[in-house]
Amino acid sequence: MNAPSFAPGPTGLKSELVDRLRALFGERLNLTEAIRAQHGASESHFATVLPDAVVFPQSTEEVVALVKACVAHDTPIIPYGAGTSIEGNTTPVRGGVTVDLSQMDAILEVNAEDFDCTVQAGVRREQLNAHLRDVGLFFPIDPGANATIGGMASTRASGTNAVRYGTMREAILSLRVVTPDGRDIRTSRRARKSAAGYDLTRLMIGAEGTLGIITEVTLRLHGIPESILSAVCSFDTMAGAVDTVVQSIQLGIPLARVEILDDVQMRAVNAWSDLDYPETTTLFFEFHGSERYVQEQVETVSELATGNGGNAFQWAVLPEDRDRLWKARHQAYYAAVGLRKGCVGWPTDVCVPISRLAECILETKADLETASIPGPILGHVGDGNFHVVFVIDPNKPEEQAEAEALNHRLVRRALDMGGTCTGEHGIGLGKQDWLVEELGEAVETMRLIKRALDPNDLFNPGKIFSL
Repeated sequence: MNAPSFAPGPTGLKSELVDRLRALFGERLNLTEAIRAQHGASESHFATVLPDAVVFPQSTEEVVALVKACVAHDTPIIPYGAGTSIEGNTTPVRGGVTVDLSQMDAILEVNAEDFDCTVQAGVRREQLNAHLRDVGLFFPIDPGANATIGGMASTRASGTNAVRYGTMREAILSLRVVTPDGRDIRTSRRARKSAAGYDLTRLMIGAEGTLGIITEVTLRLHGIPESILSAVCSFDTMAGAVDTVVQSIQLGIPLARVEILDDVQMRAVNAWSDLDYPETTTLFFEFHGSERYVQEQVETVSELATGNGGNAFQWAVLPEDRDRLWKARHQAYYAAVGLRKGCVGWPTDVCVPISRLAECILETKADLETASIPGPILGHVGDGNFHVVFVIDPNKPEEQAEAEALNHRLVRRALDMGGTCTGEHGIGLGKQDWLVEELGEAVETMRLIKRALDPNDLFNPGKIFSL
């Protein structure tokens, strides 16, 4: 299913609005083509569409003023974090004003005794963990990219630690949001649970900026484990690797991370990161806990791996060795794109119940073996989520068509197994038809909510579904 079509921007701003924004933001209003192009591009295969302007607010109050000015002139508003989303989530399909929140990067409060903190939306994931290190806490959600916390909330991100620590849905206690009518609201308090009215926090998480602009986030934190141990294990077969993961989960082993990379992806990683791992299906593990508890986990998983055709574990104990290992994993997308010069990546994102994971991956792998374009497989298999990265030549329409056909079969396969078309990337532009296929009439309920909160369709229009 194709992304919806749209006319290229920009549409042009009214001079009265430009004057108003310049009065509010001065030099933090940017109209240059280079900055606009930067904010209209995507990490994936979507075409660049320029916004009419980019604004860099520094406070929630400034966002409120910006929203009121744009709404008064019927101008679309597109929230923007680090630009690492890959479903066209921040593409300004109707032009308008992109709101770059990167200068709202203050860590406002850390409550170490309560294991929570409050940050502005532009705080980066790595920045937060560097700040927390001295108090013995960390924020576990790790999508790979050094994304902003606000962007991660808006796309309901997860990542390599999700199998143990959950996703952004579980990590967020409260949000501060500017709504389409210019209200500055807090969705809840810091309490660990609440039954107070509608759950507005969860409504905004994953809404991709279509219902409000997130300006502050209150997060759950975790203690830094006493012992952290990472390992790499190659397997003779894809089935053996997947079975090891499924059996580990079914035995209740609290794996902190478990990532799968197939033979094609391992070849790409070795070339990109100058490594020498065996170029067969490989699992990347990480174990957290006390030294004794970690050792018990390792022994059990090692036995399972051996029984499923796994080879000897390669260990990473020192922090610098662990960082090197996970850096290679986090750069896997760029490594995959690097398999073909001048090409772009189209990363897919399905998630299935853990009991159907082996079946889904093996059927997908068999489908890819007949393809003319590379399609490395990687993913956070501990929670049933995996990706195929199609590496396509943007100048060859036949490769785009082939990728679309392969992706159609992949998503259909996942839905037929009770899964979803997106485990963590969101809907954006590319999966709108699949959302309807997956949830049916529930999408109309989403439209009703959108119309109620944003009747003029000015907040990130054209995303998730059409009105």
